[in-house]
Amino acid sequence: MRSILTTFVFLICFLSAETEFADPKPSLENPRKFVFPITKSDRHEINHVLSSANNVIKFYGPEKVEVVIVAYSKGIESVMNHRDLEIKKRVEALMTYEVEFIACGNTMKTLEIDKSELIDDVEIVTAGIVELIERQLRGYIYIRP
Repeated sequence: MRSILTTFVFLICFLSAETEFADPKPSLENPRKFVFPITKSDRHEINHVLSSANNVIKFYGPEKVEVVIVAYSKGIESVMNHRDLEIKKRVEALMTYEVEFIACGNTMKTLEIDKSELIDDVEIVTAGIVELIERQLRGYIYIRP
């Protein structure tokens, strides 16, 4: 009986545990900043990154985060108009929460992708990998789900 009670108390404590925020606490003035890469055309991986970004926004609140998703290599397909309408809808929905989507210009040149093939409002940078480096140097946390 005692082991059942101990297990029950442990479960209650475990289930009610809250994340303790580091200082400075997330706020409008000090948002948490995240950068996610998408490097593969695999639908599961793309959806996993989009879901992870969505979960971060839901947890902190859209006003307390800055989220950037950089698509390069085969991941460029995640920000293309004609590839997958479900993914396109998810990208556009995240954009309404001010998630920045960035496409790699080098990948676009290599794969001969024109800007008109991208979802509206996707930014283009010269090199996606360099964008990841520079964002990290500006305080963004690199997340590879």
